Formats: sequence, C-alpha cells, structure tokens
Amino acid sequence: MNKIIFLGDSITDAHHNLGVDPLSLGDGYVQLIAQKLKSTDPGIRVLNRGHDGFTLQGVLRFLGRDCILQKPDVVSILVGCNDVGVMMNTGKDLTDQGFAENYERLLTEIQEETGARIVCMGPFLFPYPLEYQNWIPGILQAEQIIREVAGRHHQLFIPLHEEMQEAAERYGYDALTTDGIHLTRKGAGIVADRWIIEVK
Repeated sequence: MNKIIFLGDSITDAHHNLGVDPLSLGDGYVQLIAQKLKSTDPGIRVLNRGHDGFTLQGVLRFLGRDCILQKPDVVSILVGCNDVGVMMNTGKDLTDQGFAENYERLLTEIQEETGARIVCMGPFLFPYPLEYQNWIPGILQAEQIIREVAGRHHQLFIPLHEEMQEAAERYGYDALTTDGIHLTRKGAGIVADRWIIEVK
C-alpha cells in the first residue's frame, strides 16, 4: 500500500480543505488511519479526496482528477448518505438515481484504469435527531447494493451501520456524532479502527 486514496462525502472530507492539518487530511477517520499506517510505514502516502455534499454521482464526476490520474494502490470509498438524503427530500429513490449502476461503473473504472485494490465502506446514520429514523431503510438499501456490487467485483466490503448503532448504545449518540451524520473524534476513531483491522 504505497498510495491510498479516500473518496466520499463530508464524512470523508472532514474539513480537509479548510487547513485543519498540514497534510490536508482533515480531522476525521482519514487522518486517524494515516497516523496509524505511517507509524509503522512512514513511506505510505495517504490522500483525502472527499468532498462535502457529494453523492455517488459527484464521486464519479471527479473520479479522473481525484483518483485515476493519481495511480493509487488502494482506493477506499464511503458514500451513500447524501444519495439517501436526495431520496428523502425529493422522492427520487436509489433506483431512480441509478445508484447500483453508478456504483458498478465506479468500481469498473477504478479497476480498469488503476488496478487498485478497492475498499467499499457501507454508509451509516444515527437516529439523532429522531427524524433520521425514517432515513435508515434507505441507508440499509444502499448498504446492500454496495455489498452486492463489491462482491461481484471481488473487493472488500466493510459494513458500518450496525457497528455504529451498537457503539452508540454503549457510549451515547453525543459521544459519536455531532448531528446524526457527521462524526466526533471518537466516532471517527471507530471507523478508522475498523478500516485498519479489515484492510491490513
């Protein structure tokens, strides 16, 4: 793993474009993963290419610049929450958005253009505030789609939703999330630890 690129939405972004750290990794799970990996292999290069507000279509739109041209060895993807948000706010469900087809295209392009190993992370959401409870069926649908597409491409799939709910039961929502979607440092640490365990 010489070069790892992280793609996704604001959970991956974690303010990385706002200068919160000198390596522009943000203050979320990407930064924590980079710290852990570099402690044992200083030569590893980690790039955060998350974008606040991105849906899967956004990740695809910027794939050439953010990923393909960088020639990564590993690509990690965490996306889906905003796609479910589109569904809840417009009534355009994941099928109408072409979520499965777009995820298939995403993995195909990465594999064909880079040969990189791909890590597919499932989206998650906390029912905090309670209105997000209505989003959870969509989150689970997106998770299942990602699981199936990753399986067809023989790539690693990491489910996160159930694990994050169990962690919230242990520690409380406020310990893990600021608003039901975005993560505190502790929440980011849970994602980072799971990634390290699964990928290494």
